[in-house]
Amino acid sequence: MTGGPLDLVLYQDARLLVLDKPAGLAVHAGPRGGPSLEDWLPTLAAGRRRLPQPAHRLDADTAGCLVLGRTKPALAELGALFAGGQARKTYWAVVRGAPGESGVIDAPLLKRSTAQEGWRMTVDPAGRPAVTEWRRLGAAPGLAWLELQPRTGRTHQLRAHCAHAGWPILGDARYGGGPGPMHLLARAIALPLSPPVSVAAPVPPHMRAALARCGWAAA
Repeated sequence: MTGGPLDLVLYQDARLLVLDKPAGLAVHAGPRGGPSLEDWLPTLAAGRRRLPQPAHRLDADTAGCLVLGRTKPALAELGALFAGGQARKTYWAVVRGAPGESGVIDAPLLKRSTAQEGWRMTVDPAGRPAVTEWRRLGAAPGLAWLELQPRTGRTHQLRAHCAHAGWPILGDARYGGGPGPMHLLARAIALPLSPPVSVAAPVPPHMRAALARCGWAAA
Protein backbone atom coordinates (compact mmCIF):
# COMPACT_ATOMS: atom_id res chain seq x y z
CA MET A 1 0.00 0.00 0.00
CA THR A 2 1.25 3.47 -0.84
CA GLY A 3 0.12 6.58 1.02
CA GLY A 4 -2.26 6.22 3.94
CA PRO A 5 -5.79 4.95 4.66
CA LEU A 6 -7.40 8.18 3.44
CA ASP A 7 -5.91 7.56 -0.02
CA LEU A 8 -8.02 4.39 -0.23
CA VAL A 9 -11.39 6.08 0.35
CA LEU A 10 -13.52 5.48 -2.75
CA TYR A 11 -16.63 7.28 -1.47
CA GLN A 12 -17.72 9.15 1.64
CA ASP A 13 -20.67 11.10 2.94
CA ALA A 14 -22.00 11.92 6.40
CA ARG A 15 -23.25 8.35 6.88
CA LEU A 16 -20.62 6.04 5.46
CA LEU A 17 -17.25 5.38 3.87
CA VAL A 18 -16.40 2.91 1.12
CA LEU A 19 -12.77 1.81 1.16
CA ASP A 20 -10.63 0.05 -1.41
CA LYS A 21 -9.34 -2.57 1.02
CA PRO A 22 -5.96 -4.01 0.01
CA ALA A 23 -5.59 -7.76 -0.35
CA GLY A 24 -3.81 -9.22 2.65
CA LEU A 25 -5.26 -6.79 5.21
CA ALA A 26 -7.55 -8.35 7.81
CA VAL A 27 -10.69 -6.41 8.69
CA HIS A 28 -10.47 -7.36 12.37
CA ALA A 29 -7.42 -8.06 14.48
CA GLY A 30 -7.17 -11.80 15.11
CA PRO A 31 -5.81 -13.65 18.14
CA ARG A 32 -2.36 -13.73 16.51
CA GLY A 33 -2.27 -9.96 16.13
CA GLY A 34 -0.75 -8.27 13.10
CA PRO A 35 -1.97 -5.34 11.01
CA SER A 36 -5.70 -4.93 10.46
CA LEU A 37 -8.24 -2.35 9.39
CA GLU A 38 -8.75 -1.55 13.06
CA ASP A 39 -5.37 0.20 13.02
CA TRP A 40 -6.76 2.65 10.46
CA LEU A 41 -9.99 3.61 12.21
CA PRO A 42 -8.66 6.65 14.13
CA THR A 43 -7.32 8.13 10.88
CA LEU A 44 -10.53 7.33 9.01
CA ALA A 45 -12.55 9.04 11.75
CA ALA A 46 -11.13 12.33 10.43
CA GLY A 47 -11.53 14.11 13.75
CA ARG A 48 -14.94 12.67 14.65
CA ARG A 49 -15.38 11.26 18.13
CA ARG A 50 -16.96 8.05 16.87
CA LEU A 51 -14.77 5.64 14.93
CA PRO A 52 -16.27 4.25 11.71
CA GLN A 53 -17.05 0.54 11.83
CA PRO A 54 -17.26 -2.14 9.10
CA ALA A 55 -20.84 -2.89 8.07
CA HIS A 56 -19.97 -6.30 6.57
CA ARG A 57 -17.06 -8.70 6.16
CA LEU A 58 -14.36 -9.28 3.58
CA ASP A 59 -11.75 -12.03 3.79
CA ALA A 60 -8.26 -10.73 4.48
CA ASP A 61 -7.07 -11.90 1.04
CA THR A 62 -9.99 -10.30 -0.83
CA ALA A 63 -9.40 -6.79 -2.20
CA GLY A 64 -11.92 -4.08 -2.97
CA CYS A 65 -15.08 -2.40 -1.71
CA LEU A 66 -15.59 -2.40 2.05
CA VAL A 67 -18.38 -0.31 3.58
CA LEU A 68 -18.04 1.36 6.99
CA GLY A 69 -20.75 3.17 8.92
CA ARG A 70 -19.80 6.55 10.39
CA THR A 71 -22.70 6.90 12.84
CA LYS A 72 -24.65 4.47 15.00
CA PRO A 73 -27.91 4.88 13.00
CA ALA A 74 -26.05 4.52 9.71
CA LEU A 75 -24.30 1.37 10.90
CA ALA A 76 -27.66 -0.11 11.95
CA GLU A 77 -29.22 0.75 8.57
CA LEU A 78 -26.28 -0.68 6.65
CA GLY A 79 -26.26 -3.81 8.78
CA ALA A 80 -29.93 -4.36 7.99
CA LEU A 81 -29.29 -3.97 4.25
CA PHE A 82 -26.50 -6.54 4.28
CA ALA A 83 -28.38 -8.95 6.54
CA GLY A 84 -31.47 -8.68 4.34
CA GLY A 85 -29.59 -9.26 1.10
CA GLN A 86 -30.47 -5.79 -0.22
CA ALA A 87 -26.87 -4.66 -0.72
CA ARG A 88 -25.91 -5.70 -4.25
CA LYS A 89 -22.36 -7.01 -4.26
CA THR A 90 -20.40 -7.74 -7.42
CA TYR A 91 -17.07 -9.58 -7.40
CA TRP A 92 -14.49 -10.33 -10.06
CA ALA A 93 -12.47 -13.51 -9.83
CA VAL A 94 -9.87 -15.28 -11.94
CA VAL A 95 -10.47 -19.01 -11.65
CA ARG A 96 -8.57 -22.09 -12.74
CA GLY A 97 -10.54 -24.19 -15.23
CA ALA A 98 -13.08 -23.66 -17.98
CA PRO A 99 -16.52 -22.55 -16.74
CA GLY A 100 -19.41 -22.20 -19.18
CA GLU A 101 -21.10 -18.89 -19.95
CA SER A 102 -23.22 -18.36 -16.83
CA GLY A 103 -25.14 -20.12 -14.12
CA VAL A 104 -26.24 -20.30 -10.51
CA ILE A 105 -24.54 -22.29 -7.76
CA ASP A 106 -27.11 -23.27 -5.13
CA ALA A 107 -25.16 -25.30 -2.58
CA PRO A 108 -25.48 -25.12 1.23
CA LEU A 109 -22.27 -24.57 3.17
CA LEU A 110 -21.10 -26.09 6.43
CA LYS A 111 -17.97 -25.27 8.41
CA ARG A 112 -15.69 -28.24 9.07
CA SER A 113 -12.28 -28.51 10.70
CA THR A 114 -9.53 -31.08 11.00
CA ALA A 115 -6.37 -31.11 13.05
CA GLN A 116 -4.27 -31.36 9.88
CA GLU A 117 -5.89 -28.71 7.67
CA GLY A 118 -7.76 -26.44 10.08
CA TRP A 119 -11.22 -25.19 9.12
CA ARG A 120 -12.87 -24.69 5.77
CA MET A 121 -16.36 -24.40 4.33
CA THR A 122 -17.72 -27.48 2.58
CA VAL A 123 -20.84 -28.12 0.53
CA ASP A 124 -23.16 -30.18 2.71
CA PRO A 125 -26.97 -30.64 2.75
CA ALA A 126 -26.83 -29.95 6.49
CA GLY A 127 -25.26 -26.52 5.93
CA ARG A 128 -26.81 -23.07 5.61
CA PRO A 129 -28.36 -22.08 2.27
CA ALA A 130 -25.88 -20.38 -0.07
CA VAL A 131 -26.54 -19.08 -3.60
CA THR A 132 -24.11 -17.49 -6.07
CA GLU A 133 -24.89 -16.19 -9.57
CA TRP A 134 -22.00 -16.13 -12.01
CA ARG A 135 -21.12 -15.29 -15.59
CA ARG A 136 -17.93 -15.56 -17.60
CA LEU A 137 -16.47 -12.25 -18.77
CA GLY A 138 -13.38 -13.62 -20.49
CA ALA A 139 -11.06 -16.61 -20.69
CA ALA A 140 -7.54 -17.83 -21.46
CA PRO A 141 -6.13 -21.36 -21.62
CA GLY A 142 -6.71 -22.85 -18.17
CA LEU A 143 -8.16 -19.63 -16.72
CA ALA A 144 -11.42 -17.69 -16.73
CA TRP A 145 -12.50 -14.24 -15.57
CA LEU A 146 -15.82 -14.40 -13.75
CA GLU A 147 -18.33 -11.93 -12.39
CA LEU A 148 -19.81 -13.33 -9.18
CA GLN A 149 -22.90 -12.04 -7.40
CA PRO A 150 -23.61 -13.70 -4.05
CA ARG A 151 -27.27 -13.80 -3.09
CA THR A 152 -26.38 -14.92 0.43
CA GLY A 153 -23.46 -13.90 2.61
CA ARG A 154 -21.89 -17.07 3.96
CA THR A 155 -18.28 -17.25 5.11
CA HIS A 156 -15.96 -18.09 2.19
CA GLN A 157 -19.03 -18.54 -0.01
CA LEU A 158 -17.48 -17.54 -3.32
CA ARG A 159 -14.29 -19.46 -2.64
CA ALA A 160 -16.09 -22.65 -1.62
CA HIS A 161 -18.66 -22.42 -4.42
CA CYS A 162 -16.06 -21.91 -7.13
CA ALA A 163 -14.03 -24.85 -5.83
CA HIS A 164 -17.17 -27.00 -5.65
CA ALA A 165 -17.98 -26.14 -9.28
CA GLY A 166 -14.54 -27.38 -10.34
CA TRP A 167 -12.83 -24.04 -10.90
CA PRO A 168 -11.11 -22.79 -7.72
CA ILE A 169 -10.05 -19.16 -7.50
CA LEU A 170 -6.47 -18.57 -8.63
CA GLY A 171 -4.19 -18.20 -5.62
CA ASP A 172 -6.70 -19.61 -3.13
CA ALA A 173 -4.51 -22.32 -1.62
CA ARG A 174 -7.13 -23.36 0.94
CA TYR A 175 -9.62 -24.38 -1.76
CA GLY A 176 -7.31 -25.78 -4.39
CA GLY A 177 -6.39 -22.69 -6.38
CA GLY A 178 -2.64 -22.91 -5.86
CA PRO A 179 -0.33 -20.49 -4.06
CA GLY A 180 -1.40 -16.86 -3.59
CA PRO A 181 -2.06 -14.05 -3.82
CA MET A 182 -5.77 -14.75 -4.22
CA HIS A 183 -7.42 -13.30 -7.34
CA LEU A 184 -10.72 -12.15 -5.85
CA LEU A 185 -11.92 -8.54 -5.98
CA ALA A 186 -15.00 -6.98 -4.38
CA ARG A 187 -15.45 -5.00 -7.57
CA ALA A 188 -18.60 -3.01 -6.82
CA ILE A 189 -21.24 -2.32 -4.21
CA ALA A 190 -24.70 -0.82 -4.68
CA LEU A 191 -26.66 0.30 -1.61
CA PRO A 192 -30.39 1.16 -1.87
CA LEU A 193 -30.12 4.17 0.43
CA SER A 194 -31.69 7.61 -0.06
CA PRO A 195 -29.96 8.75 -2.19
CA PRO A 196 -28.58 5.43 -3.53
CA VAL A 197 -24.85 4.76 -3.32
CA SER A 198 -22.97 2.86 -6.02
CA VAL A 199 -19.17 2.46 -5.92
CA ALA A 200 -16.60 0.49 -7.92
CA ALA A 201 -13.07 -0.48 -6.90
CA PRO A 202 -10.08 -0.52 -9.27
CA VAL A 203 -8.34 -3.75 -10.22
CA PRO A 204 -5.43 -4.34 -7.80
CA PRO A 205 -1.92 -4.78 -9.25
CA HIS A 206 -1.65 -8.49 -8.41
CA MET A 207 -4.73 -9.32 -10.55
CA ARG A 208 -3.95 -7.28 -13.65
CA ALA A 209 -1.74 -9.75 -15.54
CA ALA A 210 -4.14 -12.69 -15.18
CA LEU A 211 -7.15 -10.54 -16.06
CA ALA A 212 -5.36 -9.16 -19.11
CA ARG A 213 -4.73 -12.72 -20.28
CA CYS A 214 -8.48 -13.30 -20.02
CA GLY A 215 -9.35 -10.24 -22.10
CA TRP A 216 -9.61 -7.40 -19.60
CA ALA A 217 -8.26 -4.08 -20.85
CA ALA A 218 -7.31 -1.37 -18.37
CA ALA A 219 -9.12 1.92 -19.00
